[in-house]
Amino acid sequence: MSQTLRIPEILEMARREGKVSVDGLAAHFGVTLQTIRRDLSDLAEAGRLERVHGGAILPSGITNIAYEERRALNQAAKMRIGQAAANLIPNDSAIFLNIGTTTEAVAHALLHHQNLLVVTNNINVAQILSRNPDCQVIVAGGVIRAADGGLVGELAVRSIHAFKFDLAVIGCSALDKDGDLLDFDLQEVVVSQAALGQSRRSILVCDHSKLARTAPARITSLSEIDQMVTDQALPNALAQSCLVSQTKINVA
Repeated sequence: MSQTLRIPEILEMARREGKVSVDGLAAHFGVTLQTIRRDLSDLAEAGRLERVHGGAILPSGITNIAYEERRALNQAAKMRIGQAAANLIPNDSAIFLNIGTTTEAVAHALLHHQNLLVVTNNINVAQILSRNPDCQVIVAGGVIRAADGGLVGELAVRSIHAFKFDLAVIGCSALDKDGDLLDFDLQEVVVSQAALGQSRRSILVCDHSKLARTAPARITSLSEIDQMVTDQALPNALAQSCLVSQTKINVA
C-alpha cells in the first residue's frame, strides 16, 4: 500500500484511538517499521500528528501532552538547543529557567558553568543543577503541579519579583505564525511573564515542532525576545519579522 493510501487511515486510527504505535501500524499495513516511522515523521512535520515515544498522537490546542511523552520528543534536538543556549550564558550570571523539557536540557548543559545563581519554578531543573557545586539554586515558591514538577501561581510570581536577572531562559508550548509564544496554563504564563519583566535579556529555547502546535494562552511576542535558540530555520515570514525586531535566531 502506498503512503498516499496509508496516511488517511493512520489519521483515522489516531482520531479513533487517540494514539497510534509504530509496531501496531507496521503490522496493520504489512510494511517495515522504518516505513511507518517515515509516515509519522511526515505527518508530524505537517502538524497533523505529534510524535511520541513509539508512535504518535493527535496534536491538541487546548491541553498539553503528558510531560514524560514531551521529554521523549525531539531529544537530540533539545540537547543541541540546550548546549547552544548554555554557550550564550556567561559564568557569574543570575538567570531564570522556567518549566519545560527544553529548559531541562539547558540545565544539563550548565553543569560545568561557574558562579551561577539560578532561580527556577521547575523542580526538575533544580535537581539537575544541584549537582553543580558552583551553582546556587533557588526554587521559586508556588503551587506545585504534580504532572511536571512545575511551581505556578501568584506566590511564584511574588518570589520572582525579589530578583533582577541577567537572563531569563524560557520555553513555550507553541509558537504561532504571528510570532506569539503560547502556553496552556495561565498560572504558568504569568510566572514566565514576571521572569521576563525582571530580566535584562531573554532567550527563548524552542524546537521546530512548536511551530506546528497551538495553545490558548499568550506569553509574549517573539519580537520582545532578544535571542531564540532552535533546531531548524524559521519560516521566511517569521524570520523576516525577527530581523525587523532585531531578535537574533540561533539554529543549533
